[in-house]
Order: sequence, then C-alpha cells, then structure tokens
Amino acid sequence: MVKVGEAAPDFVLKDHNKNEVKLSSLKGKKVLLSFHPLAWTKICAEQMKSLEANFHTFEKLGTIALGLSVDTVPSKHAWTRKLGIEKTRLLSDFWPHGAVAKTYGIFREKEGFSERANIIIDEDQNVVFVKVYEISQLPDIEEINSFLSK
Repeated sequence: MVKVGEAAPDFVLKDHNKNEVKLSSLKGKKVLLSFHPLAWTKICAEQMKSLEANFHTFEKLGTIALGLSVDTVPSKHAWTRKLGIEKTRLLSDFWPHGAVAKTYGIFREKEGFSERANIIIDEDQNVVFVKVYEISQLPDIEEINSFLSK
C-alpha cells in the first residue's frame, strides 16, 4: 500500500464522460482519491454523493476530489445521472482491471475490486493521507475536510 511521504503513482483514467484524467496534470492542487468498491451499491453511492455535496468546500481548500472504482465508463455515466452527480468526476479503473488500485496497493484480488479508501495527494504529488475503511463503513467526509483545512 502507498504510504504517507511517498510520491503518488501517476495514472491516466477516463471519467464518466469519457474524458481522460491524468494525475500529474493536476500538480499544484491537492487531490482526494476516493476509492469505492462498486457502483450501484448503497454505501458507495453515499460516499460519492458526499464528494458532490462537498464540491465547493473542496474548491475552497484547493482540492480536486475524484471517485474511483473498477466499474466501466458507461456504468459510471449512468450512475452519476441516477445520483445527480454533476461536478465530481468519477473515474473508471476498469481496464486493465483495477490497475490503479493495484498500483496504490488497495486492490482486493479475491473480490476483484478496490478497498474503500481515501488517499490525499498534496500539490507536489506526494501522498499525505491514507485511510482504508471497512467495506461496510461510510468514510467520514468531515475527517477529510478537517485534514485538508490544516
């Protein structure tokens, strides 16, 4: 698993609108990588809706929040519409299957999806926060906002 203080591994993934997102192109901003196991599940939906609800807070804190899972781009697109997510980008780590989650050391081989985790990357692309949650646990968005406010 990536550790605090390490350089964040770069990646390129497509978002729910088929637009590429390259981590290194976000240098100069903080980035919250919010990994969730699978779209269309209750806790994952709440996790992504919490990112959307805090979009302006993240903006004020100079942070871009990204939701990541192994779901396909079309699935992510339909899911964002169902959830009413308009500003937060949800990325597809579908192919190669879970490659980014594997690079970050949080892929669950047996289940074929990532851990539920939040990873914060600073403006210089270094990992500054890593927390893995129980699959059944909704991450505390206030904990993230508090950390970003420091």
